[in-house]
Amino acid sequence: MFNTNEYFDGKVKSIALESAEGTATIGVMAAGEYEFGTSTVEIMTVISGKLSVMLPCDSSWKEYKKFESFVVPKDIKFKVKAAGDTPYLCLYK
Repeated sequence: MFNTNEYFDGKVKSIALESAEGTATIGVMAAGEYEFGTSTVEIMTVISGKLSVMLPCDSSWKEYKKFESFVVPKDIKFKVKAAGDTPYLCLYK
């Protein structure tokens, strides 16, 4: 069955599943700025809208739009800004 996750007082919610490519989550971020930590490599894809992302190796925010993906290395913290409700897919490797 599916597992549900909730973070940041319910402002980020996701459903975990096993996909053909491995473990994944499909979720939604409400407008806001968030900091996440990783324990695996994560491939995040914006489903609709846009996300601004700041990885530790970056000196500025990078914007990702509908159907664009970015890779987050294992064992780091990174920041994400959502201007509005933004659905995403996260694949764990």
